[in-house]
Amino acid sequence: MNFYSGLWVALVTPFKNGQIDEPALQNLVTELANRGTDGFVPLGTTGEASVLSRAERTRVIQLVLEAAKGRPVVPGCGTNSTEQTIEFAREAKQLGVQGAMVITPYYNKPTQEGLFAHFSAVHDATDLPLLLYNVPGRTSVNMLPETVDRLADLPRVASLKEASGNLDQISDVCRRVEGRMTVLSGDDSLTLPILSVGGTGVVSVAGHIGADLLKGMISAFSRADMETALMMHQALYPLAKAMFLETSPAPVKFALSELGKMKNELRLPLVPVKPETETRIREAIAAYMEPLYVA
Repeated sequence: MNFYSGLWVALVTPFKNGQIDEPALQNLVTELANRGTDGFVPLGTTGEASVLSRAERTRVIQLVLEAAKGRPVVPGCGTNSTEQTIEFAREAKQLGVQGAMVITPYYNKPTQEGLFAHFSAVHDATDLPLLLYNVPGRTSVNMLPETVDRLADLPRVASLKEASGNLDQISDVCRRVEGRMTVLSGDDSLTLPILSVGGTGVVSVAGHIGADLLKGMISAFSRADMETALMMHQALYPLAKAMFLETSPAPVKFALSELGKMKNELRLPLVPVKPETETRIREAIAAYMEPLYVA
């Protein structure tokens, strides 16, 4: 059974005085598991994986596995090197994860054939079910529906996190791969539209704060309660947009610090959000906290 559906949270990596804040990370994961989160994705874009050492990557996976309460843990293993991506996936497998997220290689700008060869090589080198990750705004390469269609024939290509922001493209992907792999939203503000064209869930940043509302929206959609799903989408929308007012994860780290969950600390070259952005994030949090929504 393909477990890539529902609400997944793209976890931040909390820091304190330059080191991983282990209690903050585990407390966050435990709280999110208690709030119904279906799975966790550490070491992705939101987790600042690119600035973590190999030992830190290992420790993050261990901490999340310990706190996840049996929910699947699918760490980001992708880099712009196919060989290193395979190494990271194999190391994650040894730690006991349930899958691997693999981003399209950044900086190299591979062709569509290069993307197919990259993901095929990772697929063949591990038995983990793969969550592919398309986010051209970060990588400068867009994986086209035709390439996803080809990759869906590989038995362990299980899902795609789609963050292109292009609903036409996502609709085409969902149409092509239906029954062979799932498609998860990679943009919180587009989760409901993506569900409407065949998506099965979201890998969320806003879920750090709005897990209840996101879970409720997905549940309402699944039972065809479109009125409730739309109401929840509209309530979530300002928070979702606020999480990307500046480069992620700076906004969500500030938001979590405001809620007392962790320090507002990032690693260079990322820096905390500007004061004017802080004000807008506080307003979005306050607006989200006002109403009570029940799934």
